[in-house]
Amino acid sequence: MSYILALDQGTTSSRSIIFDHDGDVVSVGQQEFTQLYPQSGWVEHDPEEIWRTQMETIAVAMSKAGLSASDIAAIGITNQRETTIIWDRSTGEPIHNAIVWQDRRTAAMCDAIRVERGQLIRSKTGLEVDAYFSASKIKWLLDNVPDARSRAAGGELAFGTVDSWLVWKLTNGREHITDVSNASRTMLFDISTLAWDDDLRRIFDIPRALLPDVRSSSEVYCEAEIPELRGVPIAGLAGDQQAALFGQACFDAGSTKNTYGTGCFMLQNVGDKPVASSNRLLSTVGWQIDGRTEYALEGSVFIGGAVIQWLRDSLGIIVTSTDVETLAASDNGGVYFVPAFAGLGTPHWDQDARGIIVGLTRGTGKEHIARAAVESIAFQTADLLTAMNGDSNSNLTELRVDGGATRNDSLLQFQADILQIPVVRSKTAETTALGAAYLAGLAVGYWQDKTEIAEHWQADKRFEPQMAAAEADRLMERWHEAVQRSLNWERS
Repeated sequence: MSYILALDQGTTSSRSIIFDHDGDVVSVGQQEFTQLYPQSGWVEHDPEEIWRTQMETIAVAMSKAGLSASDIAAIGITNQRETTIIWDRSTGEPIHNAIVWQDRRTAAMCDAIRVERGQLIRSKTGLEVDAYFSASKIKWLLDNVPDARSRAAGGELAFGTVDSWLVWKLTNGREHITDVSNASRTMLFDISTLAWDDDLRRIFDIPRALLPDVRSSSEVYCEAEIPELRGVPIAGLAGDQQAALFGQACFDAGSTKNTYGTGCFMLQNVGDKPVASSNRLLSTVGWQIDGRTEYALEGSVFIGGAVIQWLRDSLGIIVTSTDVETLAASDNGGVYFVPAFAGLGTPHWDQDARGIIVGLTRGTGKEHIARAAVESIAFQTADLLTAMNGDSNSNLTELRVDGGATRNDSLLQFQADILQIPVVRSKTAETTALGAAYLAGLAVGYWQDKTEIAEHWQADKRFEPQMAAAEADRLMERWHEAVQRSLNWERS
């Protein structure tokens, strides 16, 4: 037998997962890495720590399964998107820490650019002008790291999202590539022509020599050259949310998934042409396979499962992330928690929003705050679905969900109640990594086509709405009142 190795490099941990032909998990290696907060609103990672932890998880997954490189048919890579790394082409050393997608240091820059060029940027990229995306992060690095701009213009430096960084390291610096899904998140890529755009580069003053070659999401790009995986084809690349859409077998236009990770991301397959949103959703590339490109509408929640980590790491009211289900009360006690730690994404796109907890009384306990934190994830997701239905003129009959937070049954039941539609948890929780595995496996003939892949998908549990629609509407109305109080906080 042979297997597929998926490298799932996320915002808080690196993981390596080995899948068999049935799409079942054979073994997993996972390791958290350091979150760096050098200033308020700034979030960074050490690129070398990302690589080191990824290598360590590869070793763990391979050892658990008793496998060697000869047992691996292909490698697929999926990654936290938009996070920006620039490194020296000759030494491979990063010139600065990675600037993470959550980082807000370029918010003022983006505000100024939006006034002048926002419509042009949106028409080409399908994105809102926001510090979330890579372009302003690249510009910041070129403007603030000594000699970076002149070195970039001279071809000495390389930019990449995390997929590019991992491929570079896996090939000992031989390959500088990305795929269309990751390129579409940089704010430098025209999603209609599927190419780096000169107008966009000029807006952000970014030299072409800095950018990677753009490839499809499923092809044999190269072979790994590190000893542990020498000769294994690297054959699949996709941003984490596009990979999850693929892993959920959302191959038909209109099929939709929501991933509950550090953030929450709802994507809907819209077919082979991009769809412009009138509800401030993003239009993005889903994937490209055998010359066919499929697109998605996306809604983004910046702080989803990360609010549970905040309860653990900052407030200390839980010891592990799984404790929240036990602690959370049966109701929120009138407390609403808007976790706008990094601003608000869809549908507000407010870089100046900040987190608030409202409705506190002397009777409020930590259990009510925990419950309000859990509910905030579901409320934000409901706002995404409302926007999605408005753009696609379709009302979903069910929502497929995945990600770490979906282990929380009370969250998914509340989600079904608020949405008033069934929420279906996939049997395979690792759908992001599975999507990368599928893309790699298709490229080497491990799986024949998407029809074969779709046959693997199974539901684990289905959550039916139990709350009256009127009560769901009342709770959403109160949520929106709380959100209004968080908007524009930094400007007030």
